Amino acid sequence: MKKNILIAVAAFLFLIVFIKSSFIVNEMEQVVITQFGKPVGEAITEPGFYIKVPFIQTANFFERRYMEWDGDPNQVTTKDKKFIFVDTYARWQITDPLQFFKRLTNERGAQSRLDDILDGATRNFIASNNIEEAVRTSNREPVAIENTGEVIQDSLQTIQVGRAKIQDEILASANEKASDLGIEILDFRIKRINYVEEVQRQVFERMKSERFRIADKFRSEGQGEASRINGEKERELQVIQSEAFRTAQEIKGKADGEAAGIYARSYDKTPAARSLYGFVKSMESLDKTLNSESKLLLSTDSELYKYLKGY
Repeated sequence: MKKNILIAVAAFLFLIVFIKSSFIVNEMEQVVITQFGKPVGEAITEPGFYIKVPFIQTANFFERRYMEWDGDPNQVTTKDKKFIFVDTYARWQITDPLQFFKRLTNERGAQSRLDDILDGATRNFIASNNIEEAVRTSNREPVAIENTGEVIQDSLQTIQVGRAKIQDEILASANEKASDLGIEILDFRIKRINYVEEVQRQVFERMKSERFRIADKFRSEGQGEASRINGEKERELQVIQSEAFRTAQEIKGKADGEAAGIYARSYDKTPAARSLYGFVKSMESLDKTLNSESKLLLSTDSELYKYLKGY
């Protein structure tokens, strides 16, 4: 009975020692062995099964994969004295686990150190360039507004450096400062750039005034075009009315001439016709001259009196 207990205890102790002395490194990990807090030997970077001294040595595991650094938005002043918020991010990797452990201990320490390095480099390079250099990567061609020829002048300044080059310079500077930390910064990008609130209001007001000016130009050109169209309409209307009046007068004159000819031919035929013609013309004259309230004074030798006397 006692022998079985001793065997069980021995097996249990052996299992504990085995567990404490062995460890597995997978493809996503790398290990630094420490003894009483100090690193021992070279870092383990290949996956596999490994043995260490139990209870004395400790296996410190580190990520082998790419890791993310996400910076906090910082207020930065550009070379042309514009106050902006810059939000950045980066990707980094532990390339020398042993040096990484000696200098930074763990990933939390690395994140803190990257904050100092990347934020400082960002401030330095943003402050060394005008705002358009940090915003744009290439120069823009002036674009005219359709149907007006008006050119929008926003952000047409020629850039010499550009955002992409600034990012590359920040990456190179940060890697240089981190060269003895056992890490490599693989990529650095500016996620977002924005004006501080006070400057935003100024920019928005300037943009609004620019758009209002363009709108006023549209309205002015529209009013000018409307005036031109109305002038053309009035001119064409007067021409049409003048032509119509001339044609009417020609027709009326022609009709009056034909009527006069008919009257003349009728007048020359017989005395009765001449008398009828004289009577009709006299009645027409009276109809055009008098109304129901008119009073007429005629002499006895008047042609009109002669016709009235007969009736």
